[in-house]
Amino acid sequence: MGGFAMYLCRQKTLKMRVISRLGEYGLRALMYMAAHKSDTGYFNIRVMSQELDISFHFLTKILQGLTQRGLLQSYRGPNGGIGFLVPPDQITLATVVKALEGDDFFQNCLLGLPGCGERQPCPMHVFWTALRESLQTEFETTTLDDLGTQTLERHLRLKA
Repeated sequence: MGGFAMYLCRQKTLKMRVISRLGEYGLRALMYMAAHKSDTGYFNIRVMSQELDISFHFLTKILQGLTQRGLLQSYRGPNGGIGFLVPPDQITLATVVKALEGDDFFQNCLLGLPGCGERQPCPMHVFWTALRESLQTEFETTTLDDLGTQTLERHLRLKA
């Protein structure tokens, strides 16, 4: 691990965020759904918001966006809620991150500088490019079903 990365790891007060709060909550909700199979195929959003300690209104907004992107479907009625439109074993982590963070997620500058690239790199460009490519490969080969299974088998937590 390079000097800068070691420095970041040692900083207990530093909270580096590569994805937004919306992305974090969306990922947690989808992993929850993938881990907890529903008899009806639908999950109650209010229950999910309580289980994950996420604001009901914010979670609803996130799930509506994922519905508009064609990953989820909603169903009204007493047994209604939100469910997968695409099976979780066919949804990669890359697809989810792009749906939540934007299609250009894997091209963005870590510092958020427009035009960052080989011609006009930021100080983090070389470091982030290598990490970003590795992340993209990992995200493109990992499905929500993989993560849901790991969550159950290894008793991983989804709540802050």
